[in-house]
Amino acid sequence: MAHTDQTTRSFLRREIAGTIGLLTDEHDFRAMRRYRSFTFDDHATYLHEVEALLRARASQGTHTTVALFDPEEYADFCSATGLDPDAQASRTRFTAELAAGGPAVPYEGQPLADLLPDLVDEAVRQATWEYTSTLLARLGSCSTCGEDLGRAAFTRATRLLLRVLETAPPGDRHLVCSVSGSPEPVISVLHADEDIDGVPHMDEAEALEFTSVLALGLATHSPGGLVMRISSPGGADRIHGWRLRGYRLEPLTAGEVFDAYCTDVESGDLISPESNVDYCAPPDLGDDHLPPGHHH
Repeated sequence: MAHTDQTTRSFLRREIAGTIGLLTDEHDFRAMRRYRSFTFDDHATYLHEVEALLRARASQGTHTTVALFDPEEYADFCSATGLDPDAQASRTRFTAELAAGGPAVPYEGQPLADLLPDLVDEAVRQATWEYTSTLLARLGSCSTCGEDLGRAAFTRATRLLLRVLETAPPGDRHLVCSVSGSPEPVISVLHADEDIDGVPHMDEAEALEFTSVLALGLATHSPGGLVMRISSPGGADRIHGWRLRGYRLEPLTAGEVFDAYCTDVESGDLISPESNVDYCAPPDLGDDHLPPGHHH
């Protein structure tokens, strides 16, 4: 019976998904070393041991999610819950909380060196989404029509993004949206890879964050822009661009796209253009314009 129970537990362990909280950089690692129960002395050794653990769990058929462990958030969590921060059980509980809603990526056998930037990108994406969502919510309602300004801008941004993708030439699309202004500038990146049928596919969380940044620029009439790079096998990459102008995307000319890409932002000096790249005016977005009369 004991052997049967042990075998059953072994199968159950493989059924249970786990989360590992990861300290991605030296600064966060040093912050955790102030706790006596945190026994690692060297960040490189710590990362090596984490990777070995991930590989071991994967070899047993166990799914693992890697979450970003933030020492400041951990200290706040322990303070709010009355837990001892210098206890392994407290770190375990905090990691469980991360699994519910913190930045995390699945471990799929990739080297930790490849997983780390993905985890950091996920954290940035989540922070950007929370930041823009908060600003959009603070806009309130239109004094003229009573419509929620943030929601209206998000709907408008969604329509514009779809038109940009629908009118783009065939190929994989890499989009960047940047919005300047107070209290700080924000930037978002979106990848839309085309399948064999020519249908673009996007990560849902990435698309949500990108749309929220575009919506913020539209709603606040902040300076900003959207750039799209299209790559297709056997052909030159094409780069298109728009500037945010009021509640619209105003197309850049081919010359303006070239200037934007081939000018050093800090010095203003010219930069040699990339080879096998065409700087182009964007396709017409069609009749996607606001109707005459009131708009936000």
